[in-house]
Amino acid sequence: MGENSQRALCGALAILFLSAATRPAWAKFGPATLPTSLTEVRAAADKGDPAAQCHLGAMYAEGRGVPRDDKLAVEWFRKAADQGEATAQCCLGAMYAEGRGVPKDEKLAVEWFRKAADQGEARAQCCLGAMYAEGRGVPKDNKLAVEWYRKAADQGEAKAQYILGWMYAEGRGAPKDQKLAVTWYRKAADQGEAKAQLNLGVMYAKGNGVPKDDKLAVEWYRKAADQGDAKAQLNLGVMYAEGRGVPKDDKLAADWFRKAADQGEAMAQHNLGVMYAKGKGVPKDDKLAADWFRKAADQGEATAQCILGGMYVEGRGVPKDLILGYVWISLGAANGSEGAKESRDSIEKLMTRDQIAEARKLAREYWEKQQSK
Repeated sequence: MGENSQRALCGALAILFLSAATRPAWAKFGPATLPTSLTEVRAAADKGDPAAQCHLGAMYAEGRGVPRDDKLAVEWFRKAADQGEATAQCCLGAMYAEGRGVPKDEKLAVEWFRKAADQGEARAQCCLGAMYAEGRGVPKDNKLAVEWYRKAADQGEAKAQYILGWMYAEGRGAPKDQKLAVTWYRKAADQGEAKAQLNLGVMYAKGNGVPKDDKLAVEWYRKAADQGDAKAQLNLGVMYAEGRGVPKDDKLAADWFRKAADQGEAMAQHNLGVMYAKGKGVPKDDKLAADWFRKAADQGEATAQCILGGMYVEGRGVPKDLILGYVWISLGAANGSEGAKESRDSIEKLMTRDQIAEARKLAREYWEKQQSK
């Protein structure tokens, strides 16, 4: 999971589970009685069938066959949830967690997740784990988070398996255990969970919990990359650029960097800038190099900030501008780029006092803007 917060994860899970609500709900009708139209769905829901009510709630939550209406979604989820329908309880918890159709209330979200989780609803168990991990609606407790993730993981819930692997890898709520991390990543990865495939690739690339094996790392990166995972695309590009686990191929490296860069992956944008600056895998093009460095720099990537600053100082790919050069290198220094302070001090010697004052003012403004993102 890396830098992604459990808060963002829980939100993503909530949306995912709303999308999945239909399947378990409709299963209760059976093939012979499966409604085929909105009229039939509403008729069944009006008669009090909790599965139909849950399905109708999902339709309103997603805008499938009806205009999207979160308030109506909540109404139908609640009708089913009050009858003990676990899927509806999970979905109602999701609506409270995200503040959709109701005022955001994380304590109520936890209550509904718990009702569903206590019935064995794996997705609710996973969400409850996320709430404990982040301290949303309950005191933060990584041990309880692991317990709930494990309940869901033992039922085969891929996202829970992936997160449980991450908890073991990081030593969150359980003793750090790279082998167990690999075990859980693999269970999720075998079900097609892209983040688990990415992390399993990382484990093979680093030799954590498994023997180091660049070829297997590439295989897992590719599985996740083919699903559109930006970090996996970045890592696969690095493997091609370095010839690790695959023959070295700068063109393929640039192709994978571009896929990740187009999704906003800052390091991929930096790497693609390097490829254009050096003419590796792509025609040499300082202007395009500067464009990609700027995209990464705007996200706070320190090395890209320093390189972009140097390009302004030299007038490579951009008009020569000592002030902007100073600004970007200052930002790189503030973000921890090695040697950036020395470079900035060297540029100062080429500038007037007025230029230095303007550059420092701009650097402060840029820094504040980036910190507010």
